[in-house]
Parts: sequence; C-alpha cells; structure tokens
Amino acid sequence: MLRNDPASPDPRRWAMFSILLVGAFLPPLDFFIINVALPSIRTDLGASSSAEQLVISSYAGLYAVTLITGGRLGDLFGRGRVFFLGLIGFATASMLCGFANSPWTLIVGRALQGVTAAIMAPQALASIQAIFPEAEKPRALSLYGAVFGLAAVVGQALGGVLISLNLLNLGWRTIFLVNLPLAILVVLFGVPLLKETRAQHARKLDLGGTALSMLTLGALIVPLIEGREAGWPVWAWVSLIAVPALAGFFWRYERRLGSRGGAPLLDPAALRAPGLGRALLIALLLYAIGAFFLLFSVYLQNALHVDALSAGLVFLSFGLGFLFGPLSTPFCARLIGAYVNPFGIGLEVAGLVGLAWLIDATPAGMPLASVPLAVALFVIGFGQGLALPTLMRMVTGRVAPALSGMIAGIASSTLQVSTSLSVAIIGGIFYTVLGTRQDPAAIAHAFVVALLSMALFLAVGAALGISLARAPTAPSANRAARASAPSGTRP
Repeated sequence: MLRNDPASPDPRRWAMFSILLVGAFLPPLDFFIINVALPSIRTDLGASSSAEQLVISSYAGLYAVTLITGGRLGDLFGRGRVFFLGLIGFATASMLCGFANSPWTLIVGRALQGVTAAIMAPQALASIQAIFPEAEKPRALSLYGAVFGLAAVVGQALGGVLISLNLLNLGWRTIFLVNLPLAILVVLFGVPLLKETRAQHARKLDLGGTALSMLTLGALIVPLIEGREAGWPVWAWVSLIAVPALAGFFWRYERRLGSRGGAPLLDPAALRAPGLGRALLIALLLYAIGAFFLLFSVYLQNALHVDALSAGLVFLSFGLGFLFGPLSTPFCARLIGAYVNPFGIGLEVAGLVGLAWLIDATPAGMPLASVPLAVALFVIGFGQGLALPTLMRMVTGRVAPALSGMIAGIASSTLQVSTSLSVAIIGGIFYTVLGTRQDPAAIAHAFVVALLSMALFLAVGAALGISLARAPTAPSANRAARASAPSGTRP
C-alpha cells in the first residue's frame, strides 16, 4: 500500500496518475459525444423522443447518484482495484450500447455506463491526495481539469467525425465502440504499473447509507431530468417534495452509524471541516452552465440552421479554452493567489454576457461574427478550466487524505446535481420565454435570457469564492480536516 508520505513520493506517481486520468476522461467524453449521434440513433432504432431523453438521462442520473458510493469504494477496497473494475464494466457497457438493436437495449447499456463511470471516475481525484506531495498537487489538479477540456474538445467533434466516416458501416455505433480499444490498452499497461492506495484500516461498506444516498439523489435527479419532458406529472412533484425528508433520514442514519463507531458513507465529522460547506455550494453553482451546451445547440440548429457536425465544431474554441485554463492555473496562482477560482468564474460571467450581447446585436437568423463568437466561447471555457481544478482542491484539500475518496465523490456528485438543476431551471426559463414560437428571433431572445440567468448564478458563485479565499489559509483548514478524520483511519 502506498502511503501519503510527501517526503518519499513514489517515483512512478505521474505515470500512475496518467492511467487514472482515463477514468476522468471517459465519463465527460461520453456525455458530450452522444449529442450529435441522437438523430442517427432515432433513424436507425426508431427511437421515440422520450426514448432519446432516456438515452441521455439514464446515464446522467445513475452517474450522479452513484458517485459518492464510487469514491467510498475506492477508499475501502483500493483505488486502483476499483478503477479497473469500473473501467472493465464501462467497456462492457459500451459494447452493449454499440451493438444495441433496440432503444431499450441502448438505454440499459447507457444506465450501466453511468454506474460504472461513477465507480471509475472518483479514483483519479482521490489519488491526488494520496500519491502527490503538497507542492505537486496544484499541477496534478491542473492536469485533472485539463482532461475535462480535452473531453469537451474531442467529444463535440469526434462524434460527428465518426458518424461521417461510417467505419465498417457501423455509423453511430462507433461512438461507443471506440471505448473498447482504449480500455484494453489501459488495462494492459496500467495493471502492472498502478500501485494501490486506500484508507488504512478500511471497514465494510455502509450498505444502508449507500441505498439511502442513491434513493435521495435519485428522488432529486430523476424528476429534474424527466419532469419537464413529461409535462411535470404528479409523481415528479411528489418525488421532489420527498427529497428533504429523505435527506434528513439519510443524515440521521449516518450520524447514528458514526456515533456507534461505524464507517458511514458520508462522514458527518468530515463535513465540519472549515469552509467545506461554502466550497460545495460553489460546486453547486459552478455547473449552472450545464444547460449551455444543449441550449446553444438548439440555437445553432433551429435558429441558424447549422448542421450537427458544424454545430459540434463551433464548440472547439470553448474546448480549447477549457484545455488551456487548467494548464494556466499555476501561473495564475502566482499572480492572484487564492483568488484563482473566483477569477475563473468571473471570466465565465464575462464570456456569457459577451455572447448574449453578440446574439442580441446580430439580426435574427443571421450567422454570428466568427471571431467575437470564438473569443466569447474561449473565455467561457478558459474561465471554467481555471475554476474547476481550483474548486476541487478547495474541496478535497479540506479533509484528511483517508477521506478524499468520499469527498471526491461528494464533489463530483454535487457537480452532476448542478448540471441537472441547470438543465431543469435554465432550460425551464428558456422554454418558458420561448413559449410556442419557433422563429429565429424568439429562439435568440430566449437564449439570451438563459445566458444572462447562467451568468447571474455564476456571479453568486464568484462572490462565495471571494469570501472563501479570504477565509483561513489552507494549512489551518487542512489541520482541522485531519482532526476530523475518524479514529482508526489516518493518511
């Protein structure tokens, strides 16, 4: 077992980390890549609009509700072992999707992708706390954030390219089957390389807490994803109303388990770390931009009549910004210190407002000026790329490394909940403003209102980031976090 000993870091830590980063790359890749394939899937499988929605939501929903459990599994059974288990499961689910012969087979495959991705994804973030000395953690987190930008670049363009190439006459199926050779290579090279890390004195998994957490998050996520599409039926409202009661029951269960000396899935003691609550609230606001990709695609294709491949290529400047943002984090940190996160969120606000102005100033139905559009998208992506890795360090750096898997799962799950809230709230604003009109002017106006709504939520997140940057320094926060580690566990 590899201990978190900054004095003697493992010489293979960067090679190990590169293997684990595949687990951070594949989930967002499969989130982005599916969008351009939906028309082909509809034609080939005869999928209805509700089935199309389930192809997306089954993945996103189960990914969100399983992330905390996935992080905890790595703490308990070893992050390398759990990573490979998740990777093999993800490849198997991708194969099921790639050879699906009906909409429901594809939906089941996507659901399995979501679960296995959530088992795989938290291990890279949690391992940063375990295998890197403090001086190297900012660089590792920057690379972790850059992977999301790379996934955005590849996902938006690769789907359209693969479908256009129609390799072996497989069409849309190649967007899933492309995961198989990558998974095989990672297993072949990674198994002999990856050294195990886990929380010491690991105890059995909190099955009751796991079930309650999935039930609580599911009661929140499922109606948010499916409610508007289904016309907000009674079951959606009942589910949302039940969330506070379920969350309270889950919290009381975890507190009782912790007080009896058990190992709760969500350790209440860890959540008392200074500033952690505000950091998680910033995470909840950060992905207010989650609806941006869906709504911008609607604007491009329905108002400007851009084809799917060209629409995907428009996002490249956003993806490049998202790629370079994390790589610039160490430089920005030397200039503005702890304010990198609110500065990044502020750039997103500026980019969203600039894009709203550009759309409003362009005659309805006319293409946007390419250079200002690319600049606005790059600024949004660059800001997100700065904000995300620094936020993750703000979250995971406030607890003991033994609990980093749990906190990584909580942070990632919070971001997924934020995405679902964004789609439900910002998407609801967009379609409410749009009403029954479908002309380019109406779509442009609704999209401008949605962009300004995103900017408002992100501005609140930036203000919270400024207040957190002024809070006690990271060392004192880390001491408090270490003090909150349960007895029987240590780095």
